[in-house]
Amino acid sequence: MAAAHTYDVTVEWTGNLGSGTDGYRSFSRDHEVLADGKPGIAASSDPAFRGDPARWNPEELLVASVAQCHMLWYLHLCAVGGVAVVDYEDHAHGTMTMDASGGGGQITGVLLRPEVTVADASMAEKARALHGEVHAVCFIARSVNFPITHAPVIRVAEG
Repeated sequence: MAAAHTYDVTVEWTGNLGSGTDGYRSFSRDHEVLADGKPGIAASSDPAFRGDPARWNPEELLVASVAQCHMLWYLHLCAVGGVAVVDYEDHAHGTMTMDASGGGGQITGVLLRPEVTVADASMAEKARALHGEVHAVCFIARSVNFPITHAPVIRVAEG
C-alpha cells in the first residue's frame, strides 16, 4: 500500500469591511493562510482583481510552490549524486492566461531560473543535467497541468 501524506491549512477571510459581500466593491480580498504551529501568511487576490499588492496572492504562492519543490528535490539529487551546491537562488516566473470571456484564467506555464553555485568546476555539467531529472520526482510538478521549464545558470565557487 502506498504511503499517503495529508496537509491541513485554514484560509480565513479577514476582508469584511462592514457589509460583507453585498457588492463587488464592498469587501476586501484580504485573508490569512494558516497552519498549526506556523506563522500566518497575509494573502489577498492579485491587484488586478482588487487585491492588496502588499500581500501574497494564490498565483504567487503556486509559483513559489513549484520553485520550492524543484529546489528541494534538486538539492537532494545533487547530494546523492556527488554535486556540492553551495548557493541556490531561483527567480521563478509564472504566466496566467485569461480565457476569452475574461471571467477566468489558468496558469499556463512556470519558468524556473535557478542560479546555482557548485563547489568545483568538475561538477558543473552534472549540476546542469540534474535539473532535467527533477520533474519526474517533484510532487508539485507531477500534480499540475501546465508546463514547467527551467533555464539554470551554473556557477563555480571562487576558490
